[in-house]
Amino acid sequence: MQLAEKIKMNIREIHDFPKPGIVFKDITPVLAQAALRQEIVLAIAENFRQQAIDAVAGIEARGFILGGMIAQVMGLPFIPIRKAGKLPYKSIREEYALEYGQAAIEVHQDAVAKGQRVLVHDDLLATGGTAAAAGKLVQKLGAEIAGFSFLINLSFLPGEQQLIRKFSQKPFSLVTF
Repeated sequence: MQLAEKIKMNIREIHDFPKPGIVFKDITPVLAQAALRQEIVLAIAENFRQQAIDAVAGIEARGFILGGMIAQVMGLPFIPIRKAGKLPYKSIREEYALEYGQAAIEVHQDAVAKGQRVLVHDDLLATGGTAAAAGKLVQKLGAEIAGFSFLINLSFLPGEQQLIRKFSQKPFSLVTF
């Protein structure tokens, strides 16, 4: 069975969460399976291994889980991109629109060095707002976006097109299952 099929079989859908009309994609059943987690992490790491990645950034909260594992497997630093107000040190902020509201994320101002190539990971790509905001934060620090990876791509929403439009000036990779 293909990896994408295994993932889809193990995603639980929660209707009307966090508000009516939203179908939340719960990755908890995927995370509960060590072999499947490992297969996902190795597949993403292998896709980016030849791309001179310097760090992996994970977006709070679910992007931390596999993002940290990807960084570990690749032997790279992990950069937490957090919800506004959660970081203890000097940080920079980026605001963005969610499919169901407004939000802001932050990263420590010394999280990456100028010119580093960063892979941004999150669990789900929907409208692309969160990932694009994370990409902008990385760029504000003088680093480059080497790529984006996601466990789930809601391809009926414009997230993939938004990332391509905003970050296609320099080559990057996009991995989704």
